[in-house]
Amino acid sequence: MPINIPKNLPAGEILANENIFIMDELRAVTQDIRPLNILILNLMPEKQRTETQLLRLLSNSPLQVNVEFLHTASYESKNVSKSHLEQFYKSFEQVKHQRYDGMIITGAPVEQLQFEQVYYWDELVNIMEWTKTHVTSVMHICWGAQAALYYHYGIDKYKLAQKRMGVFSHDLIHPDVQLVRGWDDEFQAPHSRFTDVAEEEVLANEDLILLSTSKEAGPFVIQSKDGKHVMVTGHVEYDAATLGDEYHRDRNKGLKPDLPFDYYKNNDPNEKPLNRWRSHAYIMFSNWLNYYVYQQTPYAWK
Repeated sequence: MPINIPKNLPAGEILANENIFIMDELRAVTQDIRPLNILILNLMPEKQRTETQLLRLLSNSPLQVNVEFLHTASYESKNVSKSHLEQFYKSFEQVKHQRYDGMIITGAPVEQLQFEQVYYWDELVNIMEWTKTHVTSVMHICWGAQAALYYHYGIDKYKLAQKRMGVFSHDLIHPDVQLVRGWDDEFQAPHSRFTDVAEEEVLANEDLILLSTSKEAGPFVIQSKDGKHVMVTGHVEYDAATLGDEYHRDRNKGLKPDLPFDYYKNNDPNEKPLNRWRSHAYIMFSNWLNYYVYQQTPYAWK
């Protein structure tokens, strides 16, 4: 949360130059506070696991957050009970007249298809268009990030020679940007996907900022300059066991996947993997909620 200090206090300029978030007393006394309303479009097959992962990260903030879950009406998930969807999820028709402070669009196991071949693509296009006027800031994860880059900025994905799966080292490019304040200059994060986007296309787009990239895993965190869209190509929300579960699932299907890169200690799948990205995930979600949602959203939507 911001530090509330007297207006024009000399220390304020020093703190601001160190990227410490400050708020003068005039702004503090005039700022109304209410719970943040966050909508999550959960496209992942294991919906309950993803729910837990995202809520864990959203909870690490002093801000009060109200969360609603959204599912696609044009495609019925096969990995979650109908009763769970009916009890905890809404359709776009039920929420399209509402406004939300923030939204998360998750990944989905459809990255090997062209976007227009995805069964619910038209519905997702309608939702992404709706966010332009009804959501303050949207965080897009993995395939959701690629879908946003394609729809909003015309950047297409391309297929990789083999699935990129594991924990990779990343470099921080713009530590002064609010979303990544507090991140280390070099850090690790998990990826699990068959496709990627070209870094040169991201850099060439005048509306986008590449905040972090990896020599092995490619562009990682991208945001629009207006903060409306945050695209995260990896899975910082994953818990320590998720990549391992995906690896063993693919093996059981006879797919012969490669061992996740730098995931198991000594590359031994019998070793318990460690979560080496947790702190950056918490910081990013906290920064997003504070700087991109709470500080930007109107108190009362008109």
